[in-house]
Amino acid sequence: MTRPTTARSLVLVVTTALAAAALAVPAQAHHRGSAGSPPVVTPRAETPVLHDDDAGGNADADDPAIWRNAAAPGRSLVIATAKEGGLRVYDLDARPVQSIAAPPAAGPDDAPGRFNNVDLVQGLRLSTGRADLAVTSDRGHDRLRFYRIDRDRPGGPLTDVTDPAAPAVFSRDQAEINDQRTAYGLATWTDPASGTSFALVSRRERTSITLLELLPVAGGKVTYRTVRTLDLPATFRLPDGTSWAPCGEPGELPQVEGMVVDPANGTLYAGQEDIGIWRLRADLTGTPQLVDKVREYGVPGVYDEETEECVPGADPGFGGTRISSDVEGLTLLTESDGDGYLLASSQGDNTFAAYDRELADHNEYEGGFRVAPASAALDGSEECDGAAVLNAPLGSKYPHGLLVVQDGHDAPGDGDRPATNFKFVDLGLVLTSLDD
Repeated sequence: MTRPTTARSLVLVVTTALAAAALAVPAQAHHRGSAGSPPVVTPRAETPVLHDDDAGGNADADDPAIWRNAAAPGRSLVIATAKEGGLRVYDLDARPVQSIAAPPAAGPDDAPGRFNNVDLVQGLRLSTGRADLAVTSDRGHDRLRFYRIDRDRPGGPLTDVTDPAAPAVFSRDQAEINDQRTAYGLATWTDPASGTSFALVSRRERTSITLLELLPVAGGKVTYRTVRTLDLPATFRLPDGTSWAPCGEPGELPQVEGMVVDPANGTLYAGQEDIGIWRLRADLTGTPQLVDKVREYGVPGVYDEETEECVPGADPGFGGTRISSDVEGLTLLTESDGDGYLLASSQGDNTFAAYDRELADHNEYEGGFRVAPASAALDGSEECDGAAVLNAPLGSKYPHGLLVVQDGHDAPGDGDRPATNFKFVDLGLVLTSLDD
């Protein structure tokens, strides 16, 4: 989420009231929604709250990834970004295992490190042997950072293996880095034909997505090189013949953050926050196709400099019906028979939408759900920025798999301090809700 809007503020009031009404839902529940509303699932656990203020180290929960320990699935890990707070690693009880600080600013007037999104690469061949890696976009420095995963390493499972000479992803110099139109959304992909691993990275406040080839270098370090870059549209022709662009701050274009690649067919799904979900080839060749549009697609707006909000005009009715901007947190729920779902966080109404994974079915909409409070102490998810799903047994705690979602407004909270964290949901509940 990058900016407030009047429409989003109104949605937040409504959905906060709905969340409060659901406080009596028992833990680990799945319920049908009322008429016209999606089914409800509740979390089993939540991580400790993070506070995006000086006292909290400017830590702001954003995007998770789930690493499965094949030798001992019950000892798997959730690796998550905390923006200026760096990286956090949790066990399956949602307890902290390791905290890694974001790199400091290059100079006294430069932007500090800020970890935005995270994804995993399995078995990358390094100069020291194969390893699983956590890859994160460092928006503050416009770079990717790489962390080797060794579950039982003394001092913590993650070790920084980033090549110190790794280049900026989009910027030409430090002045451009400080403008913070830098590395933002992130998805990894390994081409099964060549075995080569890549990262797809979007650019903040721009429509660009770039494809980076991951390269091992001496000493077990990792760097990357740019293969190609693609720009999604910033303006759109509406059915009535008019041209439309979503409202934003002056100079700001509709950016992409949530991204995921289907490894079976090399398809990239990218959420352009105020537009919808795109489907395109992960090698960034070919023509992108818009799978679904947000409800607000086509709605004119005027940016108010005083309030720093967009004031929406009349809805011409050209938008979609299932997701509300911003569209965020794309993640892929795979099934052994080739079926599965693309899950998307519909941030504007605090729900999740599920689309058929199969291209032959044109990624048709399959349903949705909401992560609601389990109790007064364990709330649900609001304005979810990031999500990760793994459909594989994870020991006795999550024998049916795990869904991890960011919560942008943890409750009951701590006064006026911004409070975020991550919720852990039994994937079995989600699958049942989608099958209803």
